[in-house]
Amino acid sequence: MAITRDEILGELARLTLPDGENLVSRDMVRALTIESGAVRFVIEAANPDEASKMDAIRKAAEELVGALDGVSSVSVVLTAHGPAPKAPEPPTLKVGRHPTPQAGPAPVAGVDRILAIGSGKGGVGKSTVSSNLAVALAKEGRRVGLLDADIYGPSQPRMMGVSKRPASPDGKIIEPLKAHGVTMMSIGLMVDPDKAVVWRGPMLMGALQQMLGQVAWGELDVLIVDLPPGTGDVQLTLCQKTNLTGAVVVSTPQDVALIDARKAIDMFKTLKTPVLGLIENMSTFHCPNCGHESHIFGHGGVAAEADAMGVPLLGALPIDLDTRLAGDAGVPVAAGDGAMADAYRQLARRFIDGGMA
Repeated sequence: MAITRDEILGELARLTLPDGENLVSRDMVRALTIESGAVRFVIEAANPDEASKMDAIRKAAEELVGALDGVSSVSVVLTAHGPAPKAPEPPTLKVGRHPTPQAGPAPVAGVDRILAIGSGKGGVGKSTVSSNLAVALAKEGRRVGLLDADIYGPSQPRMMGVSKRPASPDGKIIEPLKAHGVTMMSIGLMVDPDKAVVWRGPMLMGALQQMLGQVAWGELDVLIVDLPPGTGDVQLTLCQKTNLTGAVVVSTPQDVALIDARKAIDMFKTLKTPVLGLIENMSTFHCPNCGHESHIFGHGGVAAEADAMGVPLLGALPIDLDTRLAGDAGVPVAAGDGAMADAYRQLARRFIDGGMA
């Protein structure tokens, strides 16, 4: 006996949609044809967005109709009636401009403490320390922000695993992103990641002003500012225009790194920014195969420098493969468990207990 249109529609009426209706009551079954047991019809959704979520319904409709007596084959096409919804407009806010006049150092609304994490030279792991310290502090219950102020070489989007462009609903305020319990912002989220930022000093200074003053940071216990390496315009602007709690300098124990670290320390002193302590990164290497400990970049140099300055050595962090892999994967090692996560937890406690975070 040949299958009828009513039998097919009756079977399709059994498929319940998320809103409680079905394909037939919503009048979504179109162009139904039956030819010698071959059934063809179209499921027409209201718009492409709805259609993109209905592939499971299409497959279920094929199976239901295909199981009916007298049906030899089924072909179901999913389509949409209306146009695709418009993609949200990108922020209209322009990042990178000349700085606005400012009488003196100013606070950042809602932020209790601001910590600058600096280094005399690149390649010492300052950004890795910044992201992991931020995550470790958040795990300890602090409300933490992370500002990637390395305008020319922003790395925090990759290390924190974020790539979405921040929203700016009114073209004035920037909505920061959240990752691993940390509120974060980076110039790398506002520009083409494959394009170089070719700006002179005034534009760098203006961009930093914007990311401090126009980002809706909310209520934070501490904002960590990951500075670019060296002693340039960004450091000068931050220290002169912002009420900083203090600065932390990251260095490896290597003599070449310490030469530049001393310059960074001198810069903060010249700008009357308290140096809260030093962190020795890449302090030692433990072979994962034999357990042998090697001091690839020397040993004790940062501790000696901290002692000479009369400031704390806040921590000594080893070279660690998992730390590098985690940063490249966008999940800081401090977000998980293990020896390195525990090392950053202890570093975070040092900051909290010392009133720095």
